Amino acid sequence: MAQSESKHPTPVSILIDAVLVIGFFIYMYGVLKSHVPSSDPKMIMLWAALTSACLSGTFWLSIQMFRVVYRAQREARK
Repeated sequence: MAQSESKHPTPVSILIDAVLVIGFFIYMYGVLKSHVPSSDPKMIMLWAALTSACLSGTFWLSIQMFRVVYRAQREARK
């Protein structure tokens, strides 16, 4: 069975992923601040940031899965 050549991420794709994930984190932080059931600003900041971090990690995984599936579909068409 022939091994396909391994394509490593380029610096541009890493930068694009980082910008997308950071933008998603900032967006979710803004949305989640109003949903934290507390009146203490430090607790609001803490829990909104922790929840945004978890969601951003999931978003990063979904970006990576999208890239893998897209690359596989593109190679299957060839």
